[in-house]
Amino acid sequence: MNPHTKLHGAIFDVDGVLVASPHERAWREALAGYADPRRFTTQFYQSCVAGKRRSDGAYATLKELDVPNASECASEYAEKKQAIIDHLIETGQFEAFPDAVRFAAALRGAGLKLALASSSKNADAMLMRLSLPNGRTLLSIFSADLSGHEVSKGKPDPELFLLAAEALAIPPAECVVIEDAPAGICAARDGGMASVGIARLEDDDLLKNAGADLVVNSLDQVDVKALKRGALRTHRVAEHVGHA
Repeated sequence: MNPHTKLHGAIFDVDGVLVASPHERAWREALAGYADPRRFTTQFYQSCVAGKRRSDGAYATLKELDVPNASECASEYAEKKQAIIDHLIETGQFEAFPDAVRFAAALRGAGLKLALASSSKNADAMLMRLSLPNGRTLLSIFSADLSGHEVSKGKPDPELFLLAAEALAIPPAECVVIEDAPAGICAARDGGMASVGIARLEDDDLLKNAGADLVVNSLDQVDVKALKRGALRTHRVAEHVGHA
């Protein structure tokens, strides 16, 4: 990113960023009958599935696990996973990350416009069930919602993020993406956007190698005032990323 470009928009992924969602669990449980679910580790989820469209994630999983006729089985596997996650969401088996709620509220308070851009079609169902301290839903603080929007190519293609920037009426270069998946970080980079990688699973290296401008273990670490000026840094680190 250009350290002199002021940022006016923030685009959030949902699963793993805003919400501790049951997606990984649903993918793992749905794998029974195709492959050993124990092979679907958190690291596997992060590297092969996280951030991708449901159909792409299903095929990538089966192909990586050497399931015969992966392309023919992918649709059925995706439907099985969806049935499981619908139940988990309906029964409230998920929660918001407190640091993400604070961070999103701080960015909005600093004057940035916020957008949601998750590949998941389940994002809204979760965010509508989560409340802020003032009683409003978490979904209500976002000016644009592209979650689950049909695109010709999913992440790591930048199309979804570019549509989110367009919905905010902010140039991509003035937007920062908050992501937990390497595919999302690559999409931000290829879309000409700055990116913050949130490494909740000790996967700092995956996000750094994907090209994240800043990687943190908690969004409380991000200096919001500096971010608005175009400098991605933590409260404890004085130098700008990529700019001494």
